[in-house]
Amino acid sequence: MTVSVEKSTTPSEPSYCFQATVDNIGPQVVGGRGVRIDIENEGKVYKNILDGVTGAAVGALGWGDDEILEIINKAAKESTYSFAPVMSNKSSEALAKFYIDRSPPGVFSAALWVTSGSESNENALRIIRQYYLERGLPNKVKLISRESSYHGFTLGAQGISSNPKTVPYQPYLMDQKNIALKMPAAYAYRWKKDSETEEQYGKRLVDILEKMILDNDPETIAAVIVETLPGSSLGTTPPPKGYLKGIRHLCTKYDIIFQLDEVMCGTGRANPHGKLNCWENFLDPSEGPDIQTVGKTLGSGYVTIAGVLIGPKIRNAFVNGSNTVFGGHTYSSHGFNCSVALGVQQKIARENLGANIFKMGTLLNKKLTESLLSTDNIVGDVRGVGGFQSVEFVKNRDTKKPFGPEANIIGRFKPLCFENGLAIMGMPANTNGISGDLVLFAPSFIVTEDDINEIVTIFVKCVNNFSKTLKQEGAW
Repeated sequence: MTVSVEKSTTPSEPSYCFQATVDNIGPQVVGGRGVRIDIENEGKVYKNILDGVTGAAVGALGWGDDEILEIINKAAKESTYSFAPVMSNKSSEALAKFYIDRSPPGVFSAALWVTSGSESNENALRIIRQYYLERGLPNKVKLISRESSYHGFTLGAQGISSNPKTVPYQPYLMDQKNIALKMPAAYAYRWKKDSETEEQYGKRLVDILEKMILDNDPETIAAVIVETLPGSSLGTTPPPKGYLKGIRHLCTKYDIIFQLDEVMCGTGRANPHGKLNCWENFLDPSEGPDIQTVGKTLGSGYVTIAGVLIGPKIRNAFVNGSNTVFGGHTYSSHGFNCSVALGVQQKIARENLGANIFKMGTLLNKKLTESLLSTDNIVGDVRGVGGFQSVEFVKNRDTKKPFGPEANIIGRFKPLCFENGLAIMGMPANTNGISGDLVLFAPSFIVTEDDINEIVTIFVKCVNNFSKTLKQEGAW
């Protein structure tokens, strides 16, 4: 489909929103249908842009879905607000049962619905703390998460994260030396030794974690928290073989909560069976997490919803203790949001769209790998699982040296893709050289093989042309 450009009829005004570039409205989405969006920018409307990332890996059903619009109207007519700490609603119960039933038996037994992924990780932290208080173990307070991780925008979520974005807010974050501890990232592309197998690398990381647990006293460790498949932090680098299994074993051995963050990679985006959980690529059903945070595709961008899935041992400790969760957010378990999200998930299941996005995402990986790594350009790695894929740019493919931030690689490359009709997510190179510039792909679950071919064609063209430009400039 051809991208068309029209002159905007909207008069130019200053931005009234405190976001992005504060004094500039910037690009605005003004419409969308299926896997394509219309964007207004600098007085022009660009129509039929191929949406390769659905905002922030949010879209499942694409845009303007007629059936979901009917579900939204029905939910609006039937929903009456309720404050979850005082009074619940049937939609939140139905959505919880749906998610639990679509996960391996016995892994989850309850769910809490909130309005963002950051909020879900905040609530997971509260649940972890109360869990140990219910058990009479108040000294279990330390949290182990990973370097080069991202768990959300709020201060608690940033406290368990580790990336350049968190640095300015360190004075307001949890104690990073004594409470919010950090273990090494699982990043085989850069940190696996040539002499190691993937399994050996995974075991090395697990051994480092066990030493951290022992050095910090297992009786004080509350949880180990990892992204099953990282997103904006490291660019969909899969965990090495045996790594998640090893963490699960240690958590069981030392009475520690195993929490997986699947806000970006979960809820159908990367499940090998066309269901919901990304971790099923790497763990047996008996090895599932004790707590899991989810979001993004849960509401497919039609409503603001995320959640915390809670395993039986967590729920049982509450039931056998105070049997109470004190307080909550104003819009927790919001009936309208839960009703719409349930409709979204039921349609995805009915039309087997989870299986489609896994197949199409795998195809995207294959085509990008074949097209980009066989020729001379700035691509160092193509990686991902199912419908969550990424490409890492490097200055030198052999040494994996990234471009410096001053090169502004993503800042220059992203508009090039847009001008050619493709929307992507771009993350700049890490300032300390941990990763190169990243491009993330997370298309809607309805994406077709023709759409994948078009994504690849546009992206490969942009990469090759940009690589030539950089060579001419002497920057590569």
